[in-house]
Amino acid sequence: MNRISLTVRFLTKRFIGEYASNFESIYSKHLYLEGKQLNLEIYDPCSQPKKAKFSLTSELHWADGFVIVYDISDRSSFAFAKALVYRIREPQTSHCKRAVESAVLLVGNKQDLCHVREVGWEEGQKLALDNRCQFCELSAAEQCLEVEMMFIRIIKDILTNFKLKEKRRPSGSKSMAKLINNVFGKRRKSV
Repeated sequence: MNRISLTVRFLTKRFIGEYASNFESIYSKHLYLEGKQLNLEIYDPCSQPKKAKFSLTSELHWADGFVIVYDISDRSSFAFAKALVYRIREPQTSHCKRAVESAVLLVGNKQDLCHVREVGWEEGQKLALDNRCQFCELSAAEQCLEVEMMFIRIIKDILTNFKLKEKRRPSGSKSMAKLINNVFGKRRKSV
C-alpha cells in the first residue's frame, strides 16, 4: 500500500488510502524536466510485500532507478525494504554489469503516524548511507508536493547517471577499431 499511494499521488495528485493489490502494475507519465520530454514507466512489482517476487532479476537489468518504500510504523516493511536494497546493491555476478550504478531512493512513508513509529529516522538514514542511496521520510497522505519532489529527485539522479554513462562510452570509431584489432590481432607476416 505504501508504494501505490506514493505512485498514485505523484501521477494524479490524489491520495488513495486503502488500496492494495496482489498484481504487478506499470504506470506511465510524460514529464518535461530540464528541457527534456521524459516518458516515465513506473513499475510496481506488487503492493503486498509477502506476495512480491523477491528476485528482481529482470528489473535489475532494465530499471534505471529504484524507489524502495517502507512504512515507518511497521518494522517488517523496513526489513523487507532492507532486503530489497541489499539485493539491488549486491555485486553483479552476471556478464551484464552496468556502466553506472542504478539510482536508489529509500523512502520512509507515513510520517504523519510518528506517534506509532517503529522505525527511527536514523535507521533509515543509516541504511541509505551504508548502501549509497538517497533517503527521505514523508507522508503520502499529507505531503503532495514532497511526493512530487521525491520523484523529481530520483529522476534527476537517473539523468545524471545517463550523462556519466555517455562520458564513459568510447566513440563508435574507437570501439570499432578496438574490435577489429581484437579480432585480427597484429598483422600477419606474408608467406
